[in-house]
Amino acid sequence: MRATKFSEDIVPLTKMKVNPGKVVHQVDQTRRPVLLTSRGQGVAVVEALAEYEAAADERAFLRDVVQGLMDLEEGRETDLAAVKQRLGLS
Repeated sequence: MRATKFSEDIVPLTKMKVNPGKVVHQVDQTRRPVLLTSRGQGVAVVEALAEYEAAADERAFLRDVVQGLMDLEEGRETDLAAVKQRLGLS
């Protein structure tokens, strides 16, 4: 994801209501998310689908890595031979 340009990437919700296609086009062209605001407060983010999916995949991967490290630290581990046997690969 590219760095946010606050001068371009913060859009009032009223502007989104008037021309949603323009905001979606901007996100598609710049590959930067747009922050929608209402009364000066952030209320939502419009993001390209590919960027959203990549971020979701990265979060899931990092959660799994942390869980794996916690399992190792707490002694919940299985050696490779046992895994192969359980999966019928030995």
